[in-house]
Amino acid sequence: MSIAKGESLVTDALAGAIASTLQLIILATVLSILVGVAVGMTTALRQYSGYDYSVTFFAFVFYSLPIFWVAVLLKEYGAIRFNRFLADPTFGPWALTLIPLLLALIITGIAGGRLKTRVRVFLMSLVLSTTLLVSLNVTGWLTSPSIGVVGVVLLTALIAGVALLLSTGFGQRRAVYVVGSMALATGAMWLPGQYLFYYLEGPLGIVAMISIMAAIGVGLALAFGGEARVQIAKIAGFVGGLGGLVLVIDEAMQYWSTYLELIPLKTGFVSTIGAVTPTIGREENMWLSLLDSYAHLILPTAALMIVSVAGYTRYARASLLEVLNQDYIRTARAKGLNERTVIVRHAFRNAMIPIATIIAFDISGLIGGAIITERVFAWDGMGALFSKGLNAVDVNLVMGFFLVTGLLAVIGNLVADLLYTALDPRIRVN
Repeated sequence: MSIAKGESLVTDALAGAIASTLQLIILATVLSILVGVAVGMTTALRQYSGYDYSVTFFAFVFYSLPIFWVAVLLKEYGAIRFNRFLADPTFGPWALTLIPLLLALIITGIAGGRLKTRVRVFLMSLVLSTTLLVSLNVTGWLTSPSIGVVGVVLLTALIAGVALLLSTGFGQRRAVYVVGSMALATGAMWLPGQYLFYYLEGPLGIVAMISIMAAIGVGLALAFGGEARVQIAKIAGFVGGLGGLVLVIDEAMQYWSTYLELIPLKTGFVSTIGAVTPTIGREENMWLSLLDSYAHLILPTAALMIVSVAGYTRYARASLLEVLNQDYIRTARAKGLNERTVIVRHAFRNAMIPIATIIAFDISGLIGGAIITERVFAWDGMGALFSKGLNAVDVNLVMGFFLVTGLLAVIGNLVADLLYTALDPRIRVN
């Protein structure tokens, strides 16, 4: 029994709190790993460059910031002032000049290469970013955002390009044709998807859409993949599944205007308090609930991610630099393999092994950070229960908190062990 909850069962109190906290932890962990590993490994490939020094500086700054201070700053600038900007979301002349310049400099630093290559990348990035901002001003996309058929095709094509870059490369024609065709298949599925979501309501429709798109990718690969059909099927199925997720997001964005009418904010949509809007919680529409979850997850997830991504950046950089100095990397280069193959196929996988060890410890650290983050953003999660248990001297509630968080830490270690088996062929799970 729980004193802080009015003599109710601790298990009942934990049941609702676990879901809120797991949303924060899982989303923050996944995003931290993706962003941190990507940034860390690109800095290793651009060692001692201006990009490397800049990322190193900001990584140390973010790593040393108190989580409550980050949360308060995000509340002020990421929610309050950003929502004010959304009242009239137009970019002035200074913004149209400085933002593209900054983005072009960042992309040029990441790309690297000779002076001619840097100039070409800088000009292309400058033109594209300026065009993007001008189109946002003209179309008013920030006022009523949507994806549409064209956006679905472009996003899926981007996903396909990244997947090919990290797997087979663009030299294998069959892989390029099959995986690239998934962008067209996703666009063709846009209209039938509207009927699918209409007749299959709830999570079943989301699972069905992702499964159908993954099955289409696997089917195309098995039919036209040639001798490498198995490898291409994995890539095409992955791209198809993410393409289905893009269709799900597009469906949710179609309810944007309805969502803005139901929330209490006069301008903007980024919420600073709670995990759900009461008016949305009483609605039976799943898409409105999804949009509401996104709006409430933005700030607390960003707060946890900013602190956590700095550590992943440094670990990924150090790990890749160590792997690049190994003898088998020199041997691969001496055999004449191109640099992309050496990095992606030989170095990247081995550099990820130490990162898998950090995940288990990072999950425990995120739980501790979530306690403070939930306090700042008024989330009714595990952190709120822990505070109630301490203030009311409720031993049962505190023990329940430590039991759940300890279980999550154990699960994190189990996930790390499973990742070892996927990354290191010398390890087997019996």
